[in-house]
Amino acid sequence: MNNADYKNAGAGTKVVWAGEKAALAHNATQVPIMLSAAFQYDDIDEWYDVAMGEKPGHIYSRMSNPTVRALEEKICVLEGADNAVAFATGMAAISSTLYTFLRPGDRVVSVKDTYGGTNKIFDEFLPGMGVEVRLCPTEDMVLLEREIAAGCAVLYLETPTNPTLKILDIERLARAGKAAGALVIIDNTFATPLNQNPLELGVDIVLHSATKFLSGHADVMGGVVCGSGELMRRVAHYREINGSSLDAFSAYLIIRGMKTLKLRVRQQEASAMALARYLQGEPLVEQVNYPGLPEHPGHDIAARQMKGYGGIVSFVLRHGMDAVRILLPKLVYANRAGNLGAVETIYGPARTTSHVENTLEERLALGISEGLVRISVGIEDTDDLLADLQQAFDQLRQSL
Repeated sequence: MNNADYKNAGAGTKVVWAGEKAALAHNATQVPIMLSAAFQYDDIDEWYDVAMGEKPGHIYSRMSNPTVRALEEKICVLEGADNAVAFATGMAAISSTLYTFLRPGDRVVSVKDTYGGTNKIFDEFLPGMGVEVRLCPTEDMVLLEREIAAGCAVLYLETPTNPTLKILDIERLARAGKAAGALVIIDNTFATPLNQNPLELGVDIVLHSATKFLSGHADVMGGVVCGSGELMRRVAHYREINGSSLDAFSAYLIIRGMKTLKLRVRQQEASAMALARYLQGEPLVEQVNYPGLPEHPGHDIAARQMKGYGGIVSFVLRHGMDAVRILLPKLVYANRAGNLGAVETIYGPARTTSHVENTLEERLALGISEGLVRISVGIEDTDDLLADLQQAFDQLRQSL
């Protein structure tokens, strides 16, 4: 079967089957791990045609690899893209895409509420390359549209944002970006392709940290970019020369993890909603961020452009970091770590997770308080996660 055969299949079927057929060998039912660095050809002219892209095939794994290609094909089907390019990490995917399309003298517009590593690119690296960066308050759509209309080569979006879970109107901003002649890029990591397909809403390029929900098991790193054939040709060329390619074993692990993506995400977001509702009624919590809550300021937009609200919740504790230091060690069903999207539930403050690269002053300027805690909800039983959070808060009350 080719990718077109999966067009009308459900997402749960696509994550299991899409993109794999061409990579199978020896009647295997699973994609093999092709560890060969190079691929040989007896026919010198065929070798040249493959190298020039005139014929399908592989010549060197920094450029392409059968296992990696199977992952890229799967992403294409899930996001409705013409092509995809996989990278060694999510940040390699983000930085390489920006460096592919931005040149000195260009202008990029984005929001303040992006992942900390992305924010560092905007704040530190792009200005050093002579690229003008304008970061707008995420909630101010009028200002965003005005800055976009003033001219930009790239409009970079992230929704839901990490870790504050703010929601951007993708279709509206993509329309503004296109009117200004900008390339519209979005980080879709939190939503996953199950819950949000930005290409259908006018975006040009979609990014994922495959380390997170796509792989789902906290045992591999990777990133993926997808979009039109021409745009991905340019991204692939940058990857080929700069060398941040995904290796075959990591691609295999991501493919294996993706087969359960729908099952995992549906359980994670069911528990996320339950935890968010509990946190709303917890007196020691100042604020709860989850777009599935009707009270969330971006709920209506999220309901329109998303199929589900995801497995990430964040909340702000009264008493700030003092309370964080007490609460988190009391949790039983939790890893305290700088990752998300895994089968295990993960808790962490922004200063050691999403924005570890930023100073306290930078985090505060971004609206991220020291009392903010991000929960990446796992696939454990909802009742166990809820009871665990309740007992941790009971101990926190006794300690304050």
